[in-house]
Amino acid sequence: MRASVVCGLGGYVPERLVTNDDLSERLDTTDAWIHSRTGIRARRMISSGAATSDLAVEAGHRALKSADEAAVDVVVLATTTPDRPCPATAPEVAARLGVGTVPAFDVAAVCSGFLYALATAAGLIASGTADRALVIAAEAFTTIIDPQDRSTAVIFGDGAGAVVLRVGDPAEPGALGPMVLGSDGDHSDLIEVPAGGSRQRASGRPAAPGEQYFQMRGRDTYRHAVERMTAASRQAVERAGWTTAQVDRLAAHQANARILEAVAERLGVPAERQLSNIAYMGNTGGASIPLLLADTAASGRLRAGHRVLLTAFGGGLAWGAATLSWPRLGPVTDPRTP
Repeated sequence: MRASVVCGLGGYVPERLVTNDDLSERLDTTDAWIHSRTGIRARRMISSGAATSDLAVEAGHRALKSADEAAVDVVVLATTTPDRPCPATAPEVAARLGVGTVPAFDVAAVCSGFLYALATAAGLIASGTADRALVIAAEAFTTIIDPQDRSTAVIFGDGAGAVVLRVGDPAEPGALGPMVLGSDGDHSDLIEVPAGGSRQRASGRPAAPGEQYFQMRGRDTYRHAVERMTAASRQAVERAGWTTAQVDRLAAHQANARILEAVAERLGVPAERQLSNIAYMGNTGGASIPLLLADTAASGRLRAGHRVLLTAFGGGLAWGAATLSWPRLGPVTDPRTP
C-alpha cells in the first residue's frame, strides 16, 4: 500500500498582534468577557495590502525547508478566503514557491479545510498520481468579519500552516491513518457568508447590509461541533486500532475553548494531552490544525512517537478526523517568528 507520510511542517502568522484590550477600544466588550466565553486573549491579523497567498507562501516555504527542500508533485491549498473568487489561489502560491508547473488547486471546506485537503493529497499519493504533496491551509479570516460585530470579531485571526507528505509505508512513523470525513448540507445556514455567490447575485437583489460578512449561529454551531468532532474522533481512533486512552495528543480545530473542553471531556482525553494555542492565536479557520501542530512541535509539546488525533468541524457543515504517530522531522520554526 502507498501510505502518505508527514515529512515536513511549517506555520506562519502575521506580525500584527491584536489583543482583547485593543478590540475593547472599538467594541462594547472587555478582555474578561471575551476570554471567559472564548478562551482567547489575542490574535494575529494581516496588514493592509496583504492577502491569503502571502500567508500560504510563507507557511509553504517553512514546510518545504523542514522537509529538506524536496520537490513536490502537487500543491493543495485549503482556504475560505481566496485572494480572488477566480482563479484559485493555489497556482499562484505554487509559482511563488518555485515548485514548477505542478498541479495546484484550492479546497473549500471552511474550518475542516485542512483535513479535507490532507485526505485529497493522500488520495493522489495512494493512486500513484503523486509521490510528494504540499498541503497548505491559509486564512485571512479577518477580511470577511464585520469589525463591528462583537460575536465574531473577537474570535477570528489570520495565519497559515502546511505539511509535506511523501509516499511511504503504512507502518512507519508519520503515516496517516484512516481518515473520517462527513458533511450535512441541511444545516448550511449555520455558518455562512450570505452574499457574493451565485445565489445572491442571481436573485437580482443587492446584498443586504452585513450579508458580505461571515455569520454564525453560535448556539447551534456549538452543539453540532461537539457532537460531530466527538463522533468522527471515535471512528478514526477505532479504525486506527487505538483506544482514546492511547491518544497522547489531541489536536482539535481551535474554534472556541468551550468546544475544545467539551470534545476532550467526551473523549476522555485529559488536559495534559490536549494541544491548544487558541489563547494567543484565536480561531484561524482551516489553518488552525497545521498552525497548532507547528506551534507545539516548535515548543516541544509535540514530540516524535506521540499518537496524535486530529479533528475539525466547520461550515458546510463539514467535519473530519485522522490519526498518526508523530514522526521525527527537520527543524520546525515557531509560527510567530518573522
